[in-house]
Amino acid sequence: MKLLVLGVNHETAPVDIREKVSFSPDEVQDALAELRAEGLANESVILSTCNRTEIYTTLKADTPQCLRDWLHNYFQLEPQSIDDFLYEYADLDAIKHMMRVSSGLNSLVLGEPQILGQIKDAYNLAHKSETVHQTLDSLFQYVFKTAKQVRTDTAIGSSPVSVAFSAVALSKQFFGDLSQQTALLIGAGETTELVARHLKESRIGKLIIANRTLSKAHQLTESLGGYAISLSEITDHLHEADMIITSTASPEPILKKDMVGAALKQRRNKPIFMVDIAVPRDIEPSVGDFSDTYLYTVDDLQEIIEENKRSRKDAALEAEEIVELQAESFMMQYQATQQVSPIIQSYRNHAHGLKDQVLSEALHHLEHGGDPKELMTKLANQLTNKILHTPTSNLHQAGLNGQKEVVDAAAQILLSEQSDDSNSSTRA
Repeated sequence: MKLLVLGVNHETAPVDIREKVSFSPDEVQDALAELRAEGLANESVILSTCNRTEIYTTLKADTPQCLRDWLHNYFQLEPQSIDDFLYEYADLDAIKHMMRVSSGLNSLVLGEPQILGQIKDAYNLAHKSETVHQTLDSLFQYVFKTAKQVRTDTAIGSSPVSVAFSAVALSKQFFGDLSQQTALLIGAGETTELVARHLKESRIGKLIIANRTLSKAHQLTESLGGYAISLSEITDHLHEADMIITSTASPEPILKKDMVGAALKQRRNKPIFMVDIAVPRDIEPSVGDFSDTYLYTVDDLQEIIEENKRSRKDAALEAEEIVELQAESFMMQYQATQQVSPIIQSYRNHAHGLKDQVLSEALHHLEHGGDPKELMTKLANQLTNKILHTPTSNLHQAGLNGQKEVVDAAAQILLSEQSDDSNSSTRA
């Protein structure tokens, strides 16, 4: 049995290829059922996001080509048409890859945390579909533990890397606690929505969203709180804002120097923190001339982003060391299990065979009028002797041959329960 990861991601395939092998949640369940029904895999989990599709399996077949063929057939693709975009990792490399993905080390944005939640969802869906058993269950628990350790022991997720996040992070550096501050956001696009969400997570005191189309501003405030205004109402509310973050597509500045000057007078020169994310700029550069305004542009944020990227790269080196250690630790356990499981299964089968043999003889005698008590005693003695004969004979021979390591191992395996019982009796 082989651990295998087969997949495509943003590094190996353009979006038009990734689209061809993207699974919806319903398709994931169908695909897992098909993999099981066709006998291709003992266990399987499928992860499908905008940036990657990956199949995690314990293969029954020796070659992963069967899994590649299945993927092409499932999506009705020409044979081998996307082989050049696929990657595969086996055993230790597969474990390392899964840990790297879950820790955000293989993401488009280094260290992003969303991927771990997506992997947990994929694991839970496979569990529901009954395609996760002992091996993958143990592996995924190790993967989740490793991702948590990376988050806890390194700074890979502590530095913002998006413009929206950086703008809010900068405001937190300026104010500290945001719970007593009022934020005015100008614009209602995707960046403004991200800023609003980050501000809400940072417990912003009051949120005002201004947009040319009032209905769009209302849509944001309905889900995030605060209230919406039109651009024409900005002058009436500008003095309320402790912080202003702008992100519109306006070709001309929206906030002029005289507007901000009037607001500062109403605020009695209480400072205003401003971040202009827009290109072209939404805030006249001369606004920064006021002693009570602190104006930052997207270029200022870019410096923060690049610095944080460098910080994440340093943290990534530490994370890679954690992944290496945890992957090797799991692989050792996995290999030990692979070696021991057949022995355990064979010994169990042997014991059950002896039981069936002795039980059959006892039932035969019972049917022909044998004494039940005598037969039960004989059955117990015969079964005990048959089960003990081979291991005790081999252990006796090991003692005669001076094989101390075999004797010590036998004592640990056969007598540990007696030792535990003895200790319990002593404590009692």
